[in-house]
Amino acid sequence: MTQPATAGQQEAATSAAKSTGNPASSRRPGLRWDVRSLSLLGVLAVLIAVGGITAPDAFLATSNLQLVLTQASVIGVVTVGMTFVITSGGIDLSVGAIVALASVWATTVATQEFGFAGVLFTAVVVGVGCGLVNGLLIAYGRMVPFIATLAMLASARGLALQITDGSTQIVTVASVLDLGARDSYVLGVPPLVLIFTAVTVIGWLLLNRTTFGRRTVAVGGNAEAARLAGIDVRRQRLYLYLLSGLCCGIAAFMLIVLAGSGQNTNGNLYELDAIAAAIIGGTLLSGGRGTILGSVLGVLVFTTITNIFALNNLETAVQQIAKGAIIVAAVLVQRRSAPGDA
Repeated sequence: MTQPATAGQQEAATSAAKSTGNPASSRRPGLRWDVRSLSLLGVLAVLIAVGGITAPDAFLATSNLQLVLTQASVIGVVTVGMTFVITSGGIDLSVGAIVALASVWATTVATQEFGFAGVLFTAVVVGVGCGLVNGLLIAYGRMVPFIATLAMLASARGLALQITDGSTQIVTVASVLDLGARDSYVLGVPPLVLIFTAVTVIGWLLLNRTTFGRRTVAVGGNAEAARLAGIDVRRQRLYLYLLSGLCCGIAAFMLIVLAGSGQNTNGNLYELDAIAAAIIGGTLLSGGRGTILGSVLGVLVFTTITNIFALNNLETAVQQIAKGAIIVAAVLVQRRSAPGDA
């Protein structure tokens, strides 16, 4: 009984060594993450300078900066969950649809009768429930993440449309609406930004300071080596999609507060924005490496670009072209800085 276990451990160690390389090389990726984060900070600084030059009165106004941070907060929470999924080697195309479904389910007349707690609880439960379905299909149903989450995207959008019948559901719970009012700001910081900050800090600690985070990276780097090392890969993947669903539920509640309503069109293209933010932030699309800080900076870069384009009355098409160019540049930088992962 002892010999097979030892052989398995040796095989796991061998596979892990192949995927991680020698100690000297394992230090270099950490340096690259720092350089990427600094690069994104530089890009963000340039964008702020551009905004200040092209629309100084509007862009640098306190109200506009609060708006940028608030808009970044909703997609930012989704991006935190997406970062974990991509780090594990997976993908979640259903996040936008889950946000839409959770937002409309939480704003039905029946749900709003339970007040603030009912809206929040429903949004989170719907998000986690959708994440559970995704996780079960992928981890235990052995479905490809792309296909499973694509199916969830279509199903959740369809169910959201059926619930609303194409109409907008207005929020009537005063305590929910008050959370988005200027009177609720804490030292000039909107409550939604504080929620985003809390999710980011928890996400960073979870990925970088816990066994859960190490297992996530291990599964994304080499799932077979992780299995041989004693990690329950299927259960880990299930947890990751539950986490993504939880983030979608929180984001749906934040969107309800921000918009004061629930619509089946909520969260449109959130999946693409979240994936793009994670990629330009330095998370490796093939898995094995992820950075919460980089993803947050990626969200801020895209949100700032959108705001600058809107203030200067530039076409949406040009904005999309700019985003696409940034994504391509980020991927090319990743391939050059990590050739062994290509």
